[in-house]
Amino acid sequence: MQDFFAHHHIKPQKIAVAVSGGADSLALVLMAKEELTVFGYEIIALTVNHHLRPSAAQEAAYVAEVMKAHGIEHHILEWTSEKPKTGIEEAARTARYQLLTEWCKQNGVKVLLTAHHQNDQAETFLMRLKRGSGLDGLCCMRPVSENNGIIIARPLLSTAPETMRQYLTEHRIEWAEDESNNDVRYFRNRLRRFLPRFIQETGITWQCLADTAARLQSAEEYIEQQLTQIIADQVQHFGNDIYCFKHTDFLAWHREVKFRVLAQLCRRDYIPRAEHILNAIAAMGKLPFSGLTLGGKEIFSAYGNIWIVPELCAKRKPSHKAWEEFVATNPQYARLKIPHKARIAILENSGENNDL
Repeated sequence: MQDFFAHHHIKPQKIAVAVSGGADSLALVLMAKEELTVFGYEIIALTVNHHLRPSAAQEAAYVAEVMKAHGIEHHILEWTSEKPKTGIEEAARTARYQLLTEWCKQNGVKVLLTAHHQNDQAETFLMRLKRGSGLDGLCCMRPVSENNGIIIARPLLSTAPETMRQYLTEHRIEWAEDESNNDVRYFRNRLRRFLPRFIQETGITWQCLADTAARLQSAEEYIEQQLTQIIADQVQHFGNDIYCFKHTDFLAWHREVKFRVLAQLCRRDYIPRAEHILNAIAAMGKLPFSGLTLGGKEIFSAYGNIWIVPELCAKRKPSHKAWEEFVATNPQYARLKIPHKARIAILENSGENNDL
């Protein structure tokens, strides 16, 4: 496990581990304590009680006992808010990460470990394949990602779940089986029941599927590196959410680059829906291009450039005086041809909008 942390440049510090009481997370936290504390890491276990199952409180109490026996700090986090009538699985997942990451932020912990393993990755791949996901979706879970400002690390993604059960068996530690895993109302559970037969009849193993996701991640990383370079070289940035690039550059970009540039420059909490981005690409490819809105941003053409600015509530022009005063203190704007919509956005971004 230390190799994983070294590879991802996670230095010795406080590390939280999400522990449900199941075999995977119990093994992860105990393995982390055994393998990482010698290098200076401090392990903290966090258990979320969603109050969705009668046995949840009992399982959380059991985790507390095991953690105490192994000298691991442990905290139980409660999801006490009203539960939705539909989409409970996704709501519970969102609440779980919210509780875990907020606890981490409040207690100075920057890294949270989860016990997602090879089979979880394979199941996620097939679920996203069913939805028709593109490259980004089929990359599935990354070894390291971010949620609510906290690093989410998954050191077991290439590990078979049998390894964790064997570890607990050897250490004579029992684990809980989540009865909701047998609920066939959830597609993942139905898929999990079917996969052994699928593997037997096709020879496509859990590892094959997980390895495919890993290779796609490598391809995705390369594309993102190229995208970062394209944006750095060809996109001008004028402050928060204000961008421009040559329309001719846009027309020359590969369709995937167009998609990703717009997705990145027009995102807020989430990127715009794929169909909306594709519609924008089609409209921007037809000349003359008048303009459109996407993800709360206004996209328009002026002086041979494509401009992206926050969508304006009012169509107004900045006063000549306000712009002159701004340029006087920001001379880099003096010789730039900047349309009035972009000027408004730049002035509002700088806080110099009193004369608008």
